[in-house]
Amino acid sequence: MSDRIFVFGSNLAGRHGKGSALEARMKHGAVYGVGQGRTGNAYAIPTKDEILKILPLSVIGYHVQKFKAYAEQHPDLQFDVVAIGCGLAGYESKQIAPFFIGCTSNVNLPYEFKDVIGEQA
Repeated sequence: MSDRIFVFGSNLAGRHGKGSALEARMKHGAVYGVGQGRTGNAYAIPTKDEILKILPLSVIGYHVQKFKAYAEQHPDLQFDVVAIGCGLAGYESKQIAPFFIGCTSNVNLPYEFKDVIGEQA
């Protein structure tokens, strides 16, 4: 059985204090102070900067591309993505979901994103 990785929205300071970031720290081993990439059984995709200002969509898209490459390089892992950017960052699913088009089959997207991108997921 493959490991399951919890994919959550973070800030670049790695202050995992609210929302899915807090869950990632408390339940999945995300390390406080690490705001991007994998720690424990968690993978942080930044949606806010070091001072907790919301990142532009283009920057979030860049970080999603890095995640997609990581997932492709680790086919032995299963990645469970939450609706990043749609909670504390305040974006809508229709703005974030398209970044996840073309994910490998080991990436499990939330229903909010699947509703937007459908079969392109």
